[in-house]
Amino acid sequence: MNTAWTPESWRHHEARQLPSYPDAAAAAAVEAEIKSYPPLVFAGEARDLTTALADVEAGKAFLLQGGDCAESFADFHPNTIRDTFRVLLQMAVVLTFASKLPVVKVGRMAGQFAKPRSGDFEEVNGVSLPSYRGDNVNDMAFTPEARTPDPKRMLRGYLQAASTLNLLRAFASGGYANLHQVHKWNLDFTGRSLWSDQYRALADRIGESLDFMAACGISPETVPQLKGTSFFTSHEALLLGYEQAMTRQDSLTGDWYDTSAHMLWIGDRTRFPGSAHVEFLRGVGNPLGLKCGPSLDPDDLLRLIDTLNPGNVPGRLTLITRFGHDKVEAHLPRLIRAVEREGRKVIWSCDPMHGNTVKAAGGLKTRPFERILAEVKGFFAVHRAEGTHAGGVHIEMTGLDVTECTGGAIAITDEGLSARYETQCDPRLNASQAIELAFLLAEAIKAEREARPARAA
Repeated sequence: MNTAWTPESWRHHEARQLPSYPDAAAAAAVEAEIKSYPPLVFAGEARDLTTALADVEAGKAFLLQGGDCAESFADFHPNTIRDTFRVLLQMAVVLTFASKLPVVKVGRMAGQFAKPRSGDFEEVNGVSLPSYRGDNVNDMAFTPEARTPDPKRMLRGYLQAASTLNLLRAFASGGYANLHQVHKWNLDFTGRSLWSDQYRALADRIGESLDFMAACGISPETVPQLKGTSFFTSHEALLLGYEQAMTRQDSLTGDWYDTSAHMLWIGDRTRFPGSAHVEFLRGVGNPLGLKCGPSLDPDDLLRLIDTLNPGNVPGRLTLITRFGHDKVEAHLPRLIRAVEREGRKVIWSCDPMHGNTVKAAGGLKTRPFERILAEVKGFFAVHRAEGTHAGGVHIEMTGLDVTECTGGAIAITDEGLSARYETQCDPRLNASQAIELAFLLAEAIKAEREARPARAA
C-alpha cells in the first residue's frame, strides 16, 4: 500500500465485488469515453466538505448522511429527488435545533448505482444467474440478458447523476431550502404522527426561535444563508473502472480527486488487506468513509486509518459503524479505545441499517424500526461512556411512502410490507419513519451535548 499511487494502481491489487464483463474491450471503451466527460463535482467542493467534516470531528457539527439503498434507472423522476432532499432537510432542522450545532448534509444520491452482494450468483427455482449488482452493472429482471453485466449502463449512470446533481443544486440554492418552509413541513408531519404531542412540542420551540430571529431582523430576506443550504453527494466507490474514469487532477493543487461525488466510501466487504478499493481511494483527495462491521479487528482498523489518512487530517476519514442492535455495545468500545489511544482523528458515524436486516414472515427482507433505533441509542451510549463524540448517522431512506421497514409510529407490520415494497435492493425507511428517527435522535444528541462539551479544535 506504500508504493507510488496512480489512478490505475488499484489494478495491481485484489479487486472483489466487481462485475465480470463478457467483452473487456467494450468495458475499456466505455471507461475511456467517460474519462472525456466533464466532472460531476469539483475539487474545491470536496475540500469544502472536508472542512465541514473537520468540525464534525471536533464535536462542533453533526453529520447526516442518507438516501437510497440503490438508485434506479426505472424510477428516475424529479419528484423522487425532491422528496428525498426534502426529508433530509426536515431531519437536519430537527437535529440542528436539538444539538445547537450545524448539520452537514450528505446524500446517498447522484451516483449510488452499484451494490456489493453476498454471492456472485442468485438462484430462483433451480435457475442460477449473476446477482443484481446495481443499475450501473445489470438489471433486476431475472433473465440471462438482464443479468449479464453491460458496461454501457455506466454511461446512463453518469447522465442520471449529472441530472440529479443539477436538480439538487437548484433545490439547495433556489429557495426550496428556505428554513421557514422546512419548518412548515415538519409541522405538517407532527399533525400526522401518532406521537404528535411530543413532536409538536419540539416543533413549536423551533417556531418560537424562528419568530424571535424574525423580530430581531434575521430572516431569509436579510440573511441569504437562511434561504439556501450546502448539500453534498456520496456513494460507495465500488465500480472502480468508473471511478478511475471520473478521477481528475486538480488544476489548482495538482492533487487527484474522484469527481463522481464529493465523498466516497469503502464497504465492509472490500476493506480487506491488499484491497484494490483501499488502494484506489487512498490516493484521491475526497473525504472518505469506511464501513466498520463486527469482523473488524482494532489493529486492522488502525492500519486502514494510516493507509487512508496518513497525514491524520481532520475531516478526511469517517468511520461508519454497522454492527447490529445487539452487537454495537460489544464491538464499538474496543475500536474507539484503539483509535483514541493512537490519537487518530476520525469521525464516528452510525449506520443502523445494514446490521439489522431480517426476513419477515412473508419472506421479504425488512429492517425493524425498533432495532434501528436501538443501535443508534447504543452508539450514543457507548460514546457517552467513552467520552467521545457520536458524530453522525448514515441511513438508507427515501422520501417516498414505501412500506419496507416494519414498525415506527405508523406501525408497518410484516403483513403490510408488500403494499408498497419498491426497493431495488435493501429496505429503506420511508419519509415518516426517517423524520420520526430524527425527532427521537434529537434527545440523544441533546444528552450527549450536555454530558460533554465540544473538544477544542
